[in-house]
Parts: sequence; structure tokens; C-alpha cells
Amino acid sequence: MPTISKKGGAMPESPIRKLVPFAENAEKNGKDIYYLNIGQPDIHTPKAAIDAVKNSSIDILAYSRSEGSEVYRQKIANYYANNDIHVNHDDIIVTTGGSEALLFAFGSIMDVDDEVIIPEPFYANYNGFSTASGVTVVPVISKIENNFALPPIEEFEKLITPKTKAILICNPGNPTGYLYSKEEIQKLASIVKKHDLFLIADEVYREFAYDGAKHYSILQEGGLEDYAIVIDSVSKRYSMCGARIGCLVSKNKAVIKTALKFAQARLSPPTLAQIASEAALDTPPSYFDDVIEEYVERRNVLIEELSKIDGVKVANPKGAFYCIAELPIKNSDAFAQWLLESFDVDRETVMVAPAAGFYSTPGVGLNQIRIAYVLNTDKLKKAVNIIKEALKVYKD
Repeated sequence: MPTISKKGGAMPESPIRKLVPFAENAEKNGKDIYYLNIGQPDIHTPKAAIDAVKNSSIDILAYSRSEGSEVYRQKIANYYANNDIHVNHDDIIVTTGGSEALLFAFGSIMDVDDEVIIPEPFYANYNGFSTASGVTVVPVISKIENNFALPPIEEFEKLITPKTKAILICNPGNPTGYLYSKEEIQKLASIVKKHDLFLIADEVYREFAYDGAKHYSILQEGGLEDYAIVIDSVSKRYSMCGARIGCLVSKNKAVIKTALKFAQARLSPPTLAQIASEAALDTPPSYFDDVIEEYVERRNVLIEELSKIDGVKVANPKGAFYCIAELPIKNSDAFAQWLLESFDVDRETVMVAPAAGFYSTPGVGLNQIRIAYVLNTDKLKKAVNIIKEALKVYKD
């Protein structure tokens, strides 16, 4: 009998999606579920993006250029300029989501068995992208006790080997909501320049910075032109997850030239979705003002309600729309499944993401969950109450 590849066997399951069958069964059994497990915003997509597709006069839905349409890339460059990030349109390759941008980055700068250092917990699919690329993740652990701040520089430097090719961060962070300061970015910049590494920053949550803090991009840091690679996407910014449009941005011409070869091999990014994404860039700033205000209120309610539960620790996110909570249990995988299979409050229950899948260090994060606060405040309060009542009766 033919066998699957070792790489396929090693691909990790998504901690976000692997519980879906249990959620579907719960719904079939008449339960309503509060979905806190996935970062699918309930904010409306800008009307201009939807209308651009509806009103398109395209007769033949043809391929676009492999690097994305020039008009769209020029508009992306203008968007960056408005955020004090100065790049040209030919520093940008449009991709099928931020996921493909990261795969292109890995493929362009790393060979099989090369290493990438990532502060953990990190976006779970980084493990999958690394496995698919034959790259080894070397984690440096950040801790809930200090709100998942950047680990000391010494922790990074002692992990660097001849196989190390890059440091990867998510800023603001998924799953922690941590927002890196300008000073922390400068510390990372000094490391990559000292050791001749790439610095990859997943900046898809750029707009979601709270409490008066400002996002500082690695592309704003002088002297990183040859080192910096940014991963970006319209998914969260404009609540357009289904468009599957992202981009890879770098001033390093060799990186762009190499990534373009990967882009050519997959032909082109989606044409209609580029039209929608181009129109979304005309969204007025007031859209983000309203969205940020809504997410801050949700975050405050969520943290306040979780903090009332005995034995629960929670980090206070400064960006994005996620937080990590530590529960008085041994195994959040089992707890998350039990919530869907065996527990409800008035026929309502909750779906959460077990946090162990956001680490690559074995045995870490087993008693943590990631919560995406993409529901309104009333639903968040009900969801946290369900978790509170569940913890009263749950037995590991």
C-alpha cells in the first residue's frame, strides 16, 4: 500500500480548526455556540470592496500578473506611505493571503534544515509553514507573567547557530495581542545586523494598536533595507478573510526577485479579490476609528470578566484581537472538546482554541487557551460566564 510522506505525517493539525467536527455535532444536538476560537471578525467588510466586485465590467476573468496588478501594488505603496512606511510598488508581491507570502519568504531565504527563531506562543500555522518548507522552528519563550514581552536579547543570541537564517515576529501578535515597541524592534534590528540574519515581521494587524500606542514597522527602521521582510494581508484590516489577498514586502531586491519565481510558479493571485482589495484601500480613516473603539471595548470587557474567575490568569493585549488565558486545568485540548461535547448553560456553549498548538516547545501551554474577541460585548460576557461555570464542574 502506498504511504504518505514524512512531511505530510509531520504536518501539525490546526488547534483552531481541529475541533470543528465536535462543534458541528454540538449544533446538530441543538446547542448554540459562541465561537471564540478563530479570528474571523464580525465587522462588516467595507462596502466599496463589495461594490467593486458587484459592479465589475470584466468579460473574461483572466490571470493577473504574477506579482499582482501594477495599479494595486501602487495603491498599496501609497497606503504604506500614509503609514510612514516608504516602499515602491516593485518592492511588493501580491500573494494569495498572508500565508502564501510567508511560504514565499521561507522558500526564498531558507533551505531544508535551516532554522528560524520565533518568540512563542506564535500563530499556529507558522509550525505548518515551517514543516512544509523543511525548516526548523527554534522557539524563544515569552511568558504570560510579563504579558508576553520580547524575551531578553541574550535569549535570542544563545539560540543562533550557523543554520539560523531569520527571526520571525508577529506584530501585533497572534495569539497574544502583544505590541512590540520601537525599542524592541531596534533591539531585534541590532541582532539581525550583527549576525547577518533576516527579520521577518507579520504585520497583518498593524491598525489594531490600542491605548494610544503606535505600531512601529520593521520597514520604518533605518539600516534594515537588506534584512527586513514584511508579511501583510487585507484579511483582518478590512474584515476580508475570504478574499485571500496578502503581500510580501521587502527592499531587498534579491528577495523580491526570488519570491517572484515562486509567484510565477503558482501563476497569479485572485483577480476579483485584487479588485475588491484595491477598492478597500479607499476606506476612510473613520472606519478604523470605529473598529478600534469597538475592539478596545471588547478587550476591556473580556479581560475584566476573565479576571473575575478564580485561578485564571490573563495577559492584557495591546493590539490585534486575541488574548491568552491560563486556566486552572491540566489540558486545554480535553477541556475544549468537553465544552462542546458535554457542557452547556441553557443550551449554549463555547468553542476556544487550545493554546498548546501555538507553541513548538513540547508540554508548554497545555493549560492555556487563545480567545479571539471577535464577538460583541454581550456575547463575550455570556461566553466567559459559560467558561466560569464549566470550570466549577470540570474534572481533568
